[in-house]
Amino acid sequence: MNTPPGGAALAAFRLDDTELVEAGDPGGMLRQVAMSGAQVRTALRACAEADLSALIPDARPRAIVVAGSGGAGGATFACDALTAICGTGAPIQVTGVSGYQLPGWIGAADLVIAVSRSGHTAETIALAAEAARRGCDLVGVGAPDSPLWELVGQARGTYAPVTTVGPARAMAWALTVPLLVIAARLGVARIDDASYEAAAAAMEDVSHQCRPSSESFVNPAKSLALDLVGRLPVIWGGSALAVAAARRFASQLAANAKHPALVGVLPEAGHDQVAAFDGPYAPAPEPAFPAAEGFASGEFGADGAFGGTDFGEFPDFPDSGDDDLDGLGGDEGTLRLVLLADPAGEHPAVERTRVAAASLAQARGIDVSEITMDGGDPMRRLAQTVQLLDYASVYLGIANGIDPLAIAAIKDLRDLTGRE
Repeated sequence: MNTPPGGAALAAFRLDDTELVEAGDPGGMLRQVAMSGAQVRTALRACAEADLSALIPDARPRAIVVAGSGGAGGATFACDALTAICGTGAPIQVTGVSGYQLPGWIGAADLVIAVSRSGHTAETIALAAEAARRGCDLVGVGAPDSPLWELVGQARGTYAPVTTVGPARAMAWALTVPLLVIAARLGVARIDDASYEAAAAAMEDVSHQCRPSSESFVNPAKSLALDLVGRLPVIWGGSALAVAAARRFASQLAANAKHPALVGVLPEAGHDQVAAFDGPYAPAPEPAFPAAEGFASGEFGADGAFGGTDFGEFPDFPDSGDDDLDGLGGDEGTLRLVLLADPAGEHPAVERTRVAAASLAQARGIDVSEITMDGGDPMRRLAQTVQLLDYASVYLGIANGIDPLAIAAIKDLRDLTGRE
């Protein structure tokens, strides 16, 4: 991975100039992220207006299956968030399915929630149709007057309409809130209106801290973005909430900054991914210089020549064409460990592993960024953290001179596969 043209100094300059930030975000992704708190409230009102009367504790299914695709910016994040917020204490299984086929164990005793922002996603429609054929209780979450809406209506299921005004990756909470409302109505999760409001308020507080006019040294999202310039992020989480946030961050880095990342789960990452700390993407060890007294003998000639070449005859080095010396220390393209700490949700052994991983990385010369989830209920902790990471992904794109909204490769692949 190469440091972007102009190096880290230009990246920092871009982020600390409000006009350059605005120019670097022509599609308004920062505005979309800033609206996430309002998105929670809007989705909650839409659920209150929808007919969800069939979803009551007495109708609790054997399992809740979230069916859909779209990466961590769509149904995948919604499912991750639902599973994490319900937690290990959920009285029934909560899981997700993607692709075109349901697992064989899913049947009439289960509830399938088909999630598609547009209501046109081929995989989601295929899964919803199969769920209807198997006699599953079916709930749809997506755009009204869509193929998914029609399918759920024909199956006499329940539909939670979603109205979105931006790209799918910016509408994660519009899809997540209906799932949480459904789980609460079935008695699978304990979430009340105060929890949604606390999450929305926390997201708005993050938006204030991460606003474009806030300089990088006091803006946590800009600071994190600059930490990742020219680096390969290795993102580890040790609780269900932290893992959901890590997967979302990696997805947003790819979509908004066109920047690859690795995601790991603690403590499992300590059994495999940690080996990369000694690999080609780790910083090179410090060179061993010869002892001072060796300069007059051995490899160094007595006249000050090295290998028969006079000191006045050093070969010319190619001109980089750039006066910026940032990145010449060999750090570009190395790993950057990003630890998402969730003290309220981590097992003590996981916490010990996280602390040890940070110490080991630093001993290997690998820089570490640690983001700690504040206290509060699970939804608030997740929402606050995801809001910060979403901002960082957009700022990294801007810092690298990349339009965060552009998705040329996604469209090209869609065209090549013949998908709508």
